[in-house]
Amino acid sequence: MAEAHQAVAFQFTVTPEGVDFRLSREALKHLYLLSVSAWKKRFARLKNNILTGVFPGTPSGWLAIVIATVGSMHLHVDVSMGLICSIRRHLPASCSCLSLRSQNLLSAVLFSTGVWISGIFLCRKSLKLLLSYHGWMFEPHGKTSYSTRIWVAMVKVMSGRHPLLYSFQTSLPKLPVPHVDDTIRRYLASVRPLMDDASYARMEALALDFQQQLAPRLQKYLVLKSWWATNYVSDWWEEYVYLRSRAPIMVNSNYYVMDFLYATPTPLQAARAGNVVHAILLYRRRLDREELAPVMALGIVPMCSQQMERMFNTTRIPGKETDTLLHLSESRHLAVYHKGRFYKVWLYHAGRHLTPRELEMQFQRILDDPSPPAPGELKLAALTAGERCPWAEARAAHFSRGRNKAALDCIDRAAFFLTLDEEAQGFDPEREDSLSTYAKSLLHGQCYDRWFDKSFSLVVYRNGKLGANAEHSWADAPIIGHLWEFMLATDRFSLGYCSDGHCHGIPNPDLPPPQRLTWDISEECSKAIDASYGVARALADDVDFHCFRFQEFGKGYIKKCRTSPDSFIQIALQLAHFRDKGCFCLTYEASMTRLFREGRTETVRSCTSESTAFVRSMAKATCSTAERLQLFKVAAEKHQQMYRLAMTGAGIDRHLFCLYVVSRYLGLDSPFLAKVLSEPWRLSTSQTPQQQIKMFDLESHPDCVSSGGGFGPVADDGYGVSYIIAGENLITFHVSSKFSSSETDSKRFGQSIRQAMQDIAALFATPARKVAN
Repeated sequence: MAEAHQAVAFQFTVTPEGVDFRLSREALKHLYLLSVSAWKKRFARLKNNILTGVFPGTPSGWLAIVIATVGSMHLHVDVSMGLICSIRRHLPASCSCLSLRSQNLLSAVLFSTGVWISGIFLCRKSLKLLLSYHGWMFEPHGKTSYSTRIWVAMVKVMSGRHPLLYSFQTSLPKLPVPHVDDTIRRYLASVRPLMDDASYARMEALALDFQQQLAPRLQKYLVLKSWWATNYVSDWWEEYVYLRSRAPIMVNSNYYVMDFLYATPTPLQAARAGNVVHAILLYRRRLDREELAPVMALGIVPMCSQQMERMFNTTRIPGKETDTLLHLSESRHLAVYHKGRFYKVWLYHAGRHLTPRELEMQFQRILDDPSPPAPGELKLAALTAGERCPWAEARAAHFSRGRNKAALDCIDRAAFFLTLDEEAQGFDPEREDSLSTYAKSLLHGQCYDRWFDKSFSLVVYRNGKLGANAEHSWADAPIIGHLWEFMLATDRFSLGYCSDGHCHGIPNPDLPPPQRLTWDISEECSKAIDASYGVARALADDVDFHCFRFQEFGKGYIKKCRTSPDSFIQIALQLAHFRDKGCFCLTYEASMTRLFREGRTETVRSCTSESTAFVRSMAKATCSTAERLQLFKVAAEKHQQMYRLAMTGAGIDRHLFCLYVVSRYLGLDSPFLAKVLSEPWRLSTSQTPQQQIKMFDLESHPDCVSSGGGFGPVADDGYGVSYIIAGENLITFHVSSKFSSSETDSKRFGQSIRQAMQDIAALFATPARKVAN
């Protein structure tokens, strides 16, 4: 076979006449090109590390200072005020052989370097101090104070020119530890609308006792950690919320992201896979070279990019007590699944990326392969979908040696995972449940056709639609969203397709075909696979999904109402939930804390006294429209205030979570913290970000609107709601719950959301634009 001959650079045989060497020029050529590519990557990383290390300074800035200093010496002007002479006197004895002119030049260079480094240090400290100011977030929309304008100008000056992806990392401020009194006050305010007087009095007493007795001691340890840790939350959040969970990560933790809502660039499965995989490789190359621009809030304030480091070449490895994340600096292959079979596809040839047409050819070879799965291979990936402890035990017992270890290592070390799915999915206007079926397919599939441990599994369907399932511990959804926007835009507007739907370019028949991974699945291993599949199948079958488009109006109309689109939707969700269940519940809305170094997320407790007052007014017939509208505006302003507090490090839940972790380390019991951490989030919500990379104009290409993504229900008797404000006149909702709960029904709740949105819009004088579904 061709790949066997190219696998080695030379062969030799021992004969009676001696040793016979046979060199493979093609193999040697590939080895040479690979080594050149590897050294180029090392050099690029070294260069980027230097540029990032001296940012906002630049090597050219250093050279300018040196030239200015040396030039002043020739003009007999001592800009160093005697420091250059002092440096010359303290040069080591080894420099005494140099001429006086050379010693002066060396001293001037050393002085200039010191000035340059001092300037960099001063700029970084100044920028960190400037970025610690968050008053701009709390100013009324459209009313910028003079102090904020001055602050914006100073940030722009200190931010330097042409920053790399990680240039701002050392200039970002640390996440502050809130005061215990403030956190407890905000917590009590957040649970007041959910409790009767007696329950609230008990909780208030527990909180007061904690605040006076245990909290000061725990807070001291937490403040101490914040001094030496880059972020006092993120490492514990990753470990205890994600990696130590022993429940299945499928449905419970992993989330999904969808393709364009309307556009399908090509109906050819292999061609779509070829283009998008090549686009992802282009993104990875830019990521490795730090050529991606840092994500900036309002185009001015940099956000942390640390989570992007583990986007590729990353796998979650199961353990008996805790999982670990395996991350490699490089991976040159892709793991592919099709019809129960696993393949290894090389992503490079002759020291370069495979072209889209070459990738299409490789994927078509897999699609055309008629061989059946080996015994036990079909549902092998179900091990990643079941509980973590059985998977860890099976991995140690059956995948630690031989061909099983080699095949598993190939998947673990792949850049990412690709499933060539046998189904056809996507939005179909003639099928009401098409988006819901699409969502369920991406969330769990057949429970054995995605590798749920990989950082993300790309899924390409038979009809050319695609999506992804992402593991959650290594990063949050906006990180995958950043890659996803680049991939879709590159696929549609940069790479494109031929008129017959194939990728551009010429296929290379000399490429070695994909390598089929081989397994030796014992009867005992098959039983472990079947057990995990049983757990995963029961979990998947219990997920009730309802995904729908809301087209009556979008952010265009909401902004005319002079309110935040997110606040509008969150209050509508409160109204919908009250109508659906007849009560209020603890509500989780995810916000980000990436304004701080290594920041991840914080919780916005969207169910407030203000929002519940508005909801009750909607159920009260005697309440006028003007009164309801006033209550809505107060609730919306309260929600925006809480969102800003969460983003600026003054949230509630991460602080209480870390206090709880400290208490467990110290072996101390807190009834208050135990009560707080055990409260279920019966309504968990999240907004899908979009247009993080503005690579095309959405108004000019309305068919390229995003479908967004979603997640499974957090509580057994609750709802998970994800939404994307996809345009001026479109909002897409993803609603999940469990069939096993008699209290929930995703479709019913979706109808309540639709009605709540319309009822709130009707309160405003400006009529909403009506668009038929």
